[in-house]
Amino acid sequence: MKNFKAHGDSMEFTAAADLSSGDGVLIGSIFGVVAGDVLTGATGVAKLTGIFNMTKAPSQAWAEGAKVYWDDTNKRCTTAASGNTLIGVAAAAVGGGAGDTMGDVRLNGSAA
Repeated sequence: MKNFKAHGDSMEFTAAADLSSGDGVLIGSIFGVVAGDVLTGATGVAKLTGIFNMTKAPSQAWAEGAKVYWDDTNKRCTTAASGNTLIGVAAAAVGGGAGDTMGDVRLNGSAA
């Protein structure tokens, strides 16, 4: 079909700050994971779907399938909805200990 442009599982964006591969990035109202290092003002690629091991709020337990939000102020995932952007769901349960700072997130690939 002549109007097809892309599969939509990733997108290009202009970086508002220096980002490293694997960082989370909020692009307007859509969330992605940076595919490679990108400098401020440069064009980067963000992956919008898939399961990623992401930094999460410490001392916060996640149940499998719980809604996960992006805390853009602290640049981490959380289950707290207030003031944050819905990005997907927990792909696995994770403990709530102070050392439990990573969690698997299945990105929803849609704008909140």
